[in-house]
Amino acid sequence: MTAPSRLDALRAMVQRAPDNMPARFGLANELLKAGAWAEAAEHLERYLAGHDDEGNGWGRLADAYEQLGRPDDARAAYDRGIAASHQFGHPGMAAELESRRDAL
Repeated sequence: MTAPSRLDALRAMVQRAPDNMPARFGLANELLKAGAWAEAAEHLERYLAGHDDEGNGWGRLADAYEQLGRPDDARAAYDRGIAASHQFGHPGMAAELESRRDAL
């Protein structure tokens, strides 16, 4: 399946079931790959509002914010991801997010 058709399929899935958080996360990831930063951030924000993420989603949201020129929002997302990573016992992910935050 090509990237545009994956995006179309995921968009349709999310439209049919807006509370399907795995589909929303998948759509956000495809949007990040396509460089659609604002739309990716929008879906990640909705995903994170409705899902107990372990840190990865926060890091991806921070990436989108960085690309959108929103460093304060990126730092806040990294901080949330660091806290979530520690909460769920992922010290390696927490260290990676801290490094990325500190590099801003």
